[in-house]
Amino acid sequence: MPLLIKNIKGLAGVREDHGLNAAGNEIASVRIIEDAYLIARHGIISDYGKMSDLHKVMNVNYPDDFKVIDASGCFVFPSFCDPHTHIVYAGSREDEFAYRLRGLSYEEIARRGGGILNSAKKLHAASEEDLYMESAIRIREIISFGTGAVEIKSGYGLTTGDELKMLRVIKRIRENFPLEIRSTFLGAHAIPEEFLNDREQYVGMIINEMIPAVAAEDLADFIDVFCDDGFFTVEETERILMAGLKYGLLPKLHASEIANTGGVQAGVKYNAISVDHLERAGNEEIKCLAGSDTVPTLLPGSSLFLGLPDPPARKMIDAGLPVAMASDYNPGSSPSGNMKLIMSLGCMKLKMTPEEAFNAVTLNAACAMGISETHGSVTRGKAANLIVTKEMPSFSFFPYAYGSNLVDKVILKGEIYSPSMKDQTECYGD
Repeated sequence: MPLLIKNIKGLAGVREDHGLNAAGNEIASVRIIEDAYLIARHGIISDYGKMSDLHKVMNVNYPDDFKVIDASGCFVFPSFCDPHTHIVYAGSREDEFAYRLRGLSYEEIARRGGGILNSAKKLHAASEEDLYMESAIRIREIISFGTGAVEIKSGYGLTTGDELKMLRVIKRIRENFPLEIRSTFLGAHAIPEEFLNDREQYVGMIINEMIPAVAAEDLADFIDVFCDDGFFTVEETERILMAGLKYGLLPKLHASEIANTGGVQAGVKYNAISVDHLERAGNEEIKCLAGSDTVPTLLPGSSLFLGLPDPPARKMIDAGLPVAMASDYNPGSSPSGNMKLIMSLGCMKLKMTPEEAFNAVTLNAACAMGISETHGSVTRGKAANLIVTKEMPSFSFFPYAYGSNLVDKVILKGEIYSPSMKDQTECYGD
């Protein structure tokens, strides 16, 4: 049944074109139609405009009955796109959180067997079914926060079998939930303990064993590497990216979180769809990105949780870059998938305006996932993935009220999503 949302106080993120991102002056601008309506049919936004014009549209184009939402006093946004998460994991790591509060650094905890290697041990012990059930809880959670598209990485497996296990869980999530999913192979997340004295053997395993196995089952859209101090070198990163490209895996990259080791430049060299983290990015990295199509993706939740420097968002925006933001939802450095909070952190910590932060978690975030032709804005022909807020006095109130849940309804593919829904096949039909 078609969906009509009427009496919308402000329909935000309206774009008439299918532009891939918002950069330069565009990132500081959000078009809002006041006293608006929106119509979705077959999971697609088919029309929108002023309420005063609705009767003309309905009489001519829409003979069907509608499911109606009265959004009086409320705003309607495109749903959030989250282009960097590690949401498939086993267990949690709150003990490491306590260690950091006592003064240990992230690097010190990693040397004691914590960090990524800790999650790898827990994931190895978990069955694929248990991993799916645990991850499904998090998926329902992020949908309830307003996320309608999410990228999910592997990277806590660090063996061929466990990496495939993670990616199969991501595939199952993609098949069973109505939000848009992109899958990333991140076997190059860390060097396992048994390869610390022979890292070349592990890099060879990624290239010669893992990547072909991932491609054989068609389990990933992207390939990622943690190219940073203490993880993978630029030379290793380039070899891994080249191997992935041979199998059609498009590059993404972790870079400049710990130090500037050339990861941003490697990402641009290989036309990475995004380079992520960037807490330590400097003028050379910004200059390199300015001449590329690679999206700088910032993770302010991770910076906050770990006490890292804030990435230079203001410099990037002033340089004309299409800055995106993501949650980095993971058990060790950002255990939250709340993209409304990320939008608020963009304003409070990164000194972005509400409009800039909005574009960074919608259109530009979609661009960092390669889906901005179909997601990330209110545009005719794009997916009807939307947020209906609770009553709000203004657009800026959304990031301002950083601790309040202002999401009233989430609409995915034109259907109102209920948090009690178990999965797409059970609740949406075949």
